[in-house]
Amino acid sequence: MKEIIIATKNKGKAKEFEEFFKPHGIRTISLLDFVEEPQDIEETGVTFKENAALKAETMSNELNKPVLADDSGLIIDALDGRPGIFSARYAGEPKNDQANIEKVLNELRDVTEKNRTARFICVIAIAQPDQQTIFKTGYCEGHISFSETGTHGFGYDPIFIPEGYTNSMAELTSDEKNLISHRSHAIKQLEQWIQRDADK
Repeated sequence: MKEIIIATKNKGKAKEFEEFFKPHGIRTISLLDFVEEPQDIEETGVTFKENAALKAETMSNELNKPVLADDSGLIIDALDGRPGIFSARYAGEPKNDQANIEKVLNELRDVTEKNRTARFICVIAIAQPDQQTIFKTGYCEGHISFSETGTHGFGYDPIFIPEGYTNSMAELTSDEKNLISHRSHAIKQLEQWIQRDADK
């Protein structure tokens, strides 16, 4: 594998994967680099793994190249795993981070601190022509606060307190967040796979 397509239009995410693959001599191309963007793939899966695979495999088959896709979200125990795969649009269309946060806080308003456990999850899928799709999963454990704090990050970061911290994810620096984030944990597992298999 000398080249891989990253199925994202997020500049930050594309850069993160570029920096990861570069030392292994693998060039990355994000959807932002396409003259004509591939058609959006509807996420019809019922799990993070299914959605990540759907995006990676559909695009890999279409382009006949290795493709990496990820699916991530927030799992809250007191809400039976919600918002889960619907994290980005939990409060409905159009996607609105603030509305999502307010919905979660409202649903947890009568839940005690010890019962507000939650985790971020990131599932990475790598699909390659004529090969079995590879999956790597990362988690970031924590709990949901009673109010928003911090201005960094995005999504549910202002109400998510990582395990071992007293500040929300949105109060951490980018470097601090990257050390503990669900995506970084998934990428670390990916690194073990690359070193073991892809560099052979």
